[in-house]
Amino acid sequence: MWADRDFLRLWLGQSASQFGAFASQVTLPLVAVTSLGASAAHLGALRAVQQVPILLISLFVGVLVDRWRSRAVMVYADLGRALALAAVPLGWMLGMPFLYVVAFAVGVFTVCFDVALQASFPRLVDRDQLAQGNSMLETTRSAAQICGPALGGGLASLLTAPIAVLASAAFFVVSSLSIGRIRGLTSTPSADRVRLGRQIREGLRIVIRDGSLRAVAIATCIYQFSFTALTTVYLLFLARTLELPSAVVGLVLAAFGPGVLIGSLLSGWLPRWFGYGRVVVFAALISDVVMLCTSGLHGSGPATVAALIAINVLYGVFSQTVDVAVTAIRQAITPLPIQGRVVATINFLGMGLTPLGALLGGAVAGAFGIRIALLLATAGMFLSPLALSLSPLARLGTSLAR
Repeated sequence: MWADRDFLRLWLGQSASQFGAFASQVTLPLVAVTSLGASAAHLGALRAVQQVPILLISLFVGVLVDRWRSRAVMVYADLGRALALAAVPLGWMLGMPFLYVVAFAVGVFTVCFDVALQASFPRLVDRDQLAQGNSMLETTRSAAQICGPALGGGLASLLTAPIAVLASAAFFVVSSLSIGRIRGLTSTPSADRVRLGRQIREGLRIVIRDGSLRAVAIATCIYQFSFTALTTVYLLFLARTLELPSAVVGLVLAAFGPGVLIGSLLSGWLPRWFGYGRVVVFAALISDVVMLCTSGLHGSGPATVAALIAINVLYGVFSQTVDVAVTAIRQAITPLPIQGRVVATINFLGMGLTPLGALLGGAVAGAFGIRIALLLATAGMFLSPLALSLSPLARLGTSLAR
């Protein structure tokens, strides 16, 4: 894959885009806090506004990517994110309403880029290289997840937050320039111009009728619902139940990043050794068993902190392995002309219940206690590997080639 110039251009562009995205997750809220005196409610609204496009436009973007050149969608999406963020130093004085508009625009272009990226990748590499390629993409994404926020915070302290936002914009420009040079994505994936609603329904129907894609959608939906409930109470568990200091809470949460990075590296070869079916089922099961141990911890001593760090590292390793393997499987079994609609449909279904998961997690914690809510949310995640084990995915071997 190192000799494939188109893949390297995509990899470079995706890496720059991820660094820009994770840096902006820090710099944009810092503009709100340091320059506009935003409250916690304002920051929550700012994050929500950026996530809303996932539910509003994912299905439409899937059709767009299948109809249009996915390369062009990625290029224009990152240019759009660059322009939106570049406007912050000029318009932040307009207050929070302006930042909400910027956050919403960034969210819209992020959905466009992510769907187009997932649809483009299978058109550039052979099926047997999907796991390795996804592993490389996820490795740089994990590195950006670890380093991007630190970069954004450091630049904000040196240059002020509004100016630091320009660094994220610069990353998106680099991404658009690199991806724009790809030559293997010049043809239009589909010349079909049937009505938009019909194509959206076709995407939903394909996912529902195909046993493997249906299993991916169900497992994703269960996992995202339960994981959102878990994360809603996890911080409360660390800070209130275990009474950990803020600095220790940050250290515990940071341990997830190296785990994800290790999982990204392992996911390229584990399926070739043990088979895709075994990897997705057992890695998902192991990650849930590891996280289940959290609810049994007590106190704030060194042993508890060490256990939390170990749990987060291991959970990051195995959950990321599942994510990369399932992505490769979905890309391999989906026909190229409908890649956009399938990934958009699964994203839509997977993220659609997350607000309910957050509400349920908070409600259970309030009614029965934080520890019980954490235990129940983790138990819910076990339904995801169960759904995978009962599907055709569990029988996949070491190759995705047809």
